[in-house]
Amino acid sequence: MSTRVDTQGMWDVSAGLPEQVAQAAIQANALAGLPLRHQIENIVVLGMGGSGISGDVLLAAAAPFMAVPVTVVKSYNLPAFVSRGTLVFAVSFSGDTEETLEASQLAYEQGAYLVVVTSGGELGKFADESAIPLIRVPSDIPQPRGAIGALSIPPLVVLEDIGLFPGATYWIDLAIAQLRRRRDQLLLSGNPAEVLAGQLFGKIPVMHSAGSIGAAGALRWKAQINENVKSPAFYSVYPENCHNEITGWESLLSVTKESLAIVSLRHDGEHPQVYRRMEIGRKLLSEKVSSYSEFRAEGDGDLAQLFDLIITGDFLSLHLAELAGVDPGPVPILADLKGRLRSEL
Repeated sequence: MSTRVDTQGMWDVSAGLPEQVAQAAIQANALAGLPLRHQIENIVVLGMGGSGISGDVLLAAAAPFMAVPVTVVKSYNLPAFVSRGTLVFAVSFSGDTEETLEASQLAYEQGAYLVVVTSGGELGKFADESAIPLIRVPSDIPQPRGAIGALSIPPLVVLEDIGLFPGATYWIDLAIAQLRRRRDQLLLSGNPAEVLAGQLFGKIPVMHSAGSIGAAGALRWKAQINENVKSPAFYSVYPENCHNEITGWESLLSVTKESLAIVSLRHDGEHPQVYRRMEIGRKLLSEKVSSYSEFRAEGDGDLAQLFDLIITGDFLSLHLAELAGVDPGPVPILADLKGRLRSEL
């Protein structure tokens, strides 16, 4: 029997996600210094890693309802269109993410409206010195990926306050309700995440999903397995993978049948033709991998179903880490990479 190692309290952080989301909505309410609705022509979300997924959440849950386009940037550079009509959300848990900091400063120079979401660091200092609206997130969360609620909910509330995403608070409340239902289930023995972890242990998971909800959810599952389990994982999205990836399962069957496992993440927002494609994909691919599993999101609304995928994937990764005897919190290779960047200039 495996022994649970968790020096940073990642299990408790995951179990506290419903309360984190609720607190984040309160924290972001009635932020001063925001632009007016008619001043915004487009929106850009800056962020990397566990902070950057806040942009994917916004793209999935808010963008389909808004009259202005949304672009997520996970790099140093800005799109050429960023200007005085752009609202930029700069999201960095630490406040020291170099890509986000550089892009934020460039956006400020180009006259964009900024809103900063961070626990402090250089980005927080930049916001304070430049009188940029700032939402501070709790600094005691052990890892950026553990702060997904604190980082991704404030932009939704801000958009509602500006008038770009009416009803955000309603959808957030529904997401909190679903998170609490799922969290209570995931704390029970034999829950879906624990069962699925037993099927995936020792395999390389490949997550399949569809649409912006599924893309954000599948990315989260992949990233959490990467960071919490220190193990490879991959994802792709329908219908695009029907035009390329699906052909790649025709060879190396001795490898795929032994080492790879597909997990299909389903939700209510699937286009009817995408639904059919995913059903056909299951029939075509289930015999080409070691296992083919499906998890269906629950909850009322896109945001609730996305966070249902998120919390389930988080617990799945923790169960996998426990099975592997891995401490889910620390990510020493990331610290090593950042150290090399500083020393090898």
